[in-house]
Amino acid sequence: MAGIRVLIVDDDPDLRELLSASLREAGYHPLTAATAREALEVISGSNGGLGAVVADLKMPGEDGLWLLERVKERWPRTPIIILTGYGSVESAVRAMKAGASDFLLKPCSTKLLLKVLEKSLTSGPGRPLLPEAPELLTNDPKMFAILERIKLVAESKATVLIQGESGTGKELVACLIHRLSDRRSGPFVAVNCAAIPENLLEAELFGYEKGAFTGAQTRKPGKFELAHQGTLLLDEVSEMALPLQAKLLRAIQEGEIDRLGGHRPVKVDVRIVATTNRNMEAYVQEGRFREDLYFRLNVIPLKIPPLRERPGDIPLLAEHFARLFARAYGRPFEGFAPGVMDFLKGLPWPGNVRELKNAIERAVLLSREGVITLGALFPDDLPETQTDDKDQDSKLPLKTLKELEQEMIIRALEASGGNRTKAAEILGISVRTLRNKLQELRSQGIQL
Repeated sequence: MAGIRVLIVDDDPDLRELLSASLREAGYHPLTAATAREALEVISGSNGGLGAVVADLKMPGEDGLWLLERVKERWPRTPIIILTGYGSVESAVRAMKAGASDFLLKPCSTKLLLKVLEKSLTSGPGRPLLPEAPELLTNDPKMFAILERIKLVAESKATVLIQGESGTGKELVACLIHRLSDRRSGPFVAVNCAAIPENLLEAELFGYEKGAFTGAQTRKPGKFELAHQGTLLLDEVSEMALPLQAKLLRAIQEGEIDRLGGHRPVKVDVRIVATTNRNMEAYVQEGRFREDLYFRLNVIPLKIPPLRERPGDIPLLAEHFARLFARAYGRPFEGFAPGVMDFLKGLPWPGNVRELKNAIERAVLLSREGVITLGALFPDDLPETQTDDKDQDSKLPLKTLKELEQEMIIRALEASGGNRTKAAEILGISVRTLRNKLQELRSQGIQL
C-alpha cells in the first residue's frame, strides 16, 4: 500500500496527528482536514485521486454523513471509513446505507483501523489498486472496468488481446491475468515479436531439432513448450510476418506445434495473451494481419486508455513514483511545488505511465530539499500542455531558449496567482533570480 493517499477528517488535532503518524509508519501518505467542508476541498483538489477517507461522524458544522453522501455522489469508488464516539445501531445503519466501507467506534486501535483500511482498499469496488498487482495504481473508472473484466476471465483459457499505446502498462496487465489465473503456479513466458528478426522468430516460438539448420547443434524447445501449463505473452503480435501468423493460428487452434526439423507435432497446453500498440482493425483491412488470427486472439479484448484520458491517475502515480525513487536513491521527498500537479495533469504524455515514471525519477534526483518543481521535472525546456486543437499533424515553429524561458515564467506566475515566491518555487529558482529575469524581460518591452 506504499504511497496511497488517505484523508483523515476529524476536529480533534491530537487524533489527526496520531492517525497520521500510524498511517505514515504503515507506508501510506496521510492528508488531514478538520471539517467536512475542508475535506471536500482537499478531495476536489486531488480530482478524486485519494485511496480512501477516514472521517469522524460527529464534527462541528457538517458531519461525516454529509461528507460521505457528497463524496459518493462525485467519487463513488472512493472507500470511506466512518469513526465515531457516539456509536449506535441507527448511525451505523445510516452510514452503511449511504455507502460507507466500514464503521468503527472510537477509541479504536490503530491496528484495527489499518486492517479495516487494507480491506477497504483491496476488496471494495473503489479500490485504487489490486493486491495482486500493486504496480497497477489507478482511480480511473475505465481502468476499474478493465480490472473487473480481468477478474471475470482470468481463470478461463480464453485468449486475450490487450491494445494500448506504448507505456500504458500492457505487459503489467498480462502479468496480472497470469497471477489471477488457475495457471499462476505455471510459467509466464514472454516473447517480443517486434524485437526478433523474422527468420529467427519461428524458431524462438516453436523450437527446433538438432540439425534443423546450420548452427543447430542441439534440440531447443521454443516458447510454446516453455510456457506449457502456463501463459505465453506475445508482445507486439501485430509485427509478426504473415507466413508465421498462419502457423501461430494453427498452434492456437490445434494446441500443438511443429519444431523446425521435427517429424511429429508436439502437444502444448498454453494460454495466449497478446499485446499491440497498433490499430488492429486497420491492420486487418490493410492485409497486414490475418483476420482469422485477429478474431482468434481477440476473444477477450482489453483496451488500455492512455494516461492523458485519465488525468485523475496522474497525482496518484506521481506521488507513488516519487516515494519509490526517493527511497531507492536515499533522497527526501516533501511533495510537489504549488501548480506543478495541475501542469502535469495538462500534459499529453505520449509515453504514458512510462514517461511519467521517468520524469519523476529525474525530478527526485534534481529536486532541492525534497520539493519537486517544474525546473526539476523539465530541466531543459517546458513541454506543451494539451490544447483544444485536434489537428495533430500541424507543426509549431521551434522556439528559442529565451522564448521558452519567458513562457515558463509566465506560466509559473499564472499558476501561482502572481505570487513571486510561489512562482520561484514552481520554477525551482530563487526569488532573487526570478526578480532579475522579470527585470530583464521588462527591459525588452515585455509586459508582465
